Amino acid sequence: MTLPPIDDWWSELSIDAQRAVLGSGTPHLGEAVREEIREITGAVVGMLETLSDDELKYARAHFDSESDG
Repeated sequence: MTLPPIDDWWSELSIDAQRAVLGSGTPHLGEAVREEIREITGAVVGMLETLSDDELKYARAHFDSESDG
C-alpha cells in the first residue's frame, strides 16, 4: 500500500501517535499509528510503510508538544 501524504493526516493524529512516530528512532510506523492513519484517511497502511526524511522533517516541524491530543 502507499502511505497517504503526511499533510493529509499528521495534524489529526493523536499526540500519543505523534510522539510515537517522532520518538521511535526509526522511519517505520507502528501498528497503532498505522491504524490511526487508516481511520483518518481510509487508506490501508502496510506494515512496511516508512516515512521519508522529508516526511520526518515535516512531522518535527508540525509537532505540537503543548497539545494534550
